[in-house]
Amino acid sequence: MLYPELFKSLEAVRWDLGRDIPWDRFDASRLTDEQARTIKMNAITEWAALPATEMFLRDNAGDSDFCAFMSVWFFEEQKHALVLMEYLRRFRPELAPTEDELHAVRFRFDPAPPLETLMLHFCGEIRLNHWYRRAAEWHTEPVIRAIYDTISRDEARHAGAYLQYMKRAIARAGDEARAAFAKIGTLMASPGRSGKPLHPTNLHVSKDLYPRDTIQSRLPDPAWLERWLDEQIRFDREWEAKVVRMILRNLSLLFDRTFASVQELNRFRKELAARLAPQAA
Repeated sequence: MLYPELFKSLEAVRWDLGRDIPWDRFDASRLTDEQARTIKMNAITEWAALPATEMFLRDNAGDSDFCAFMSVWFFEEQKHALVLMEYLRRFRPELAPTEDELHAVRFRFDPAPPLETLMLHFCGEIRLNHWYRRAAEWHTEPVIRAIYDTISRDEARHAGAYLQYMKRAIARAGDEARAAFAKIGTLMASPGRSGKPLHPTNLHVSKDLYPRDTIQSRLPDPAWLERWLDEQIRFDREWEAKVVRMILRNLSLLFDRTFASVQELNRFRKELAARLAPQAA
């Protein structure tokens, strides 16, 4: 089982909301209304770990090890929402999310293949780590900069935990797992093809609720994410390239094969599809 050791490793570096956030360094003159509103949107987005956890538990019902790990992931992701809400409660209470705004992002996701979903969230954690690192640079108020730096490191550790479950999946399912990971990796490392930010919170997950079936579409400001990335934290091509390199580097290690570009990964995906085709037939 992976869960016991993952629990120990994450417990060893867990931060405390009261002791480890420098609340006493708050500088009101360095927090703008624009920045405070983005914090509210991030807080609500982090709250969406709730329906994601419900999805993981449902679609991985036969994997008690992974479902046990969800107890750690869910706790830490909800703490991200909590620390952002606590920041607003202390310093901009009029912008703190309401319970109705939080509940709006809790809805039932359609069932999805567990391997593809695992890879999707692995890539999502890598991307969120980079988004939050950039947010820490964009913000000017010291406390929120420290918060974004803190939660960005959590996201990197979560990606590492998902990677361990991906390694286990390959040991158990071989090319079936490799094909699932290569397919989603090609998609998530090719954001230009979709014309929108690729992250689990911005992907359609419920046919019955379409088009309001993404987390971002159910925020008080549905257009916030693109504006945050393009105009505020300025997550430009250089930063996007860092995300792609990190995805390719990890898949190179996972598959024991070097991928210098998304095109090389896509060729590998096609090789796997061809190997699996006779089995499917």
